[in-house]
Amino acid sequence: MAKITRMGSNAILSNSVEYHNFVFLAGMTADDLSQDITGQTRQVLAKIDAALEANGTDKTRLLNAQIWLKDIRDRDAMNKLWTAWLPEGGAPARACVQANMADPRHLVEIMINACR
Repeated sequence: MAKITRMGSNAILSNSVEYHNFVFLAGMTADDLSQDITGQTRQVLAKIDAALEANGTDKTRLLNAQIWLKDIRDRDAMNKLWTAWLPEGGAPARACVQANMADPRHLVEIMINACR
């Protein structure tokens, strides 16, 4: 059997799971919830970079992304940072939808799958 590696686990989730060189990240949210969509998106993308690095990969190996926005009207502002963050020619398959967030102060949550 292939090994499954879980990092940052608690009773309900793991921050990441690696299996057969595929890396599945949990949904990432900002820590400083006083910031606007731009500030929160910057925080989330930095957390994704760190989580990918901790799993031996990076954003050049993205496979797909799921993005939840509290308000879909924030999509353009989020996309400005998203497209600047992506490596050229490296856009993953992606969904971006409006959603009720677990904490109403969260403006964006991003979940990534990548490979090593």
